Amino acid sequence: MAEPNDDPRSTELAVKFRPRLEAELAELTAARDATADGRAPVQLDQQSVGRLSRMDAMQMQQMALAADRQRDVRITRIRNALDRMARGDFGYCAACDNEIPDARLEADPSVPFCVACAAGK
Repeated sequence: MAEPNDDPRSTELAVKFRPRLEAELAELTAARDATADGRAPVQLDQQSVGRLSRMDAMQMQQMALAADRQRDVRITRIRNALDRMARGDFGYCAACDNEIPDARLEADPSVPFCVACAAGK
């Protein structure tokens, strides 16, 4: 691979995929902010809410927390991809430094590994 920041393939891929990654990052961040109430602690006031309603609220809270964890993982992957773009090594495997196929990047531009390294080969 060429020196960081001067690889034409990496620059071309960054230009192609940066808008898509930035838009998804903005969407995920907005979704996380919009669902903050669902992750708030459940009030267990037994006088105002019945047992089944509390259980339902606790289940909904856990589902919101799980969705938030998945969202945070995706946000981290996107930020890492944007960092690779800034370094000039976007489009290359983080493990073996081989090119990541364009079709793989089309499917998910945040992938850090080629197919072989992702499969553990």
